[in-house]
Order: sequence, then C-alpha cells, then structure tokens
Amino acid sequence: MYIVAIAWGYVVLMMSITETSFIAGLLTFFWYGAAPLALFLWLFGTPQRRRSRMAAKQRPGQPDGSDSQGD
Repeated sequence: MYIVAIAWGYVVLMMSITETSFIAGLLTFFWYGAAPLALFLWLFGTPQRRRSRMAAKQRPGQPDGSDSQGD
C-alpha cells in the first residue's frame, strides 16, 4: 500500500514542478497529491485500525489509562 502512495507522491511532485507558477504548482500538489493520498491512506488503513482496536479490547490488563495501579 505504501509503495503506491510513494509512487503517486513522486508523480504528483514531478507534475507540480513543471507548472508555470509557484501557486499553480502548490495547488497541483495539494489537489492531485496530498488530498487524494490522505483519503487513500485513510480508507485503506481502516481495516488495520479496526483490527488493532479489537486486539486492544481482547487483551486484559493492558494499561489504557482507565485504572490506576497502587501509588
């Protein structure tokens, strides 16, 4: 998954470098690169976040800040 994100970031960086102005390059990088990559990583990271949350619920005795051990 991360290799796709890195490759897309590289392609968009090269696209934004070839723009005629700094503002156009910045907007190209944001709208074609940063925003879609953030959405992609969030969507494809959802199953892992769900698995991590379920694993944390199944492990008893893990410090989660809700109970305090003797001081």
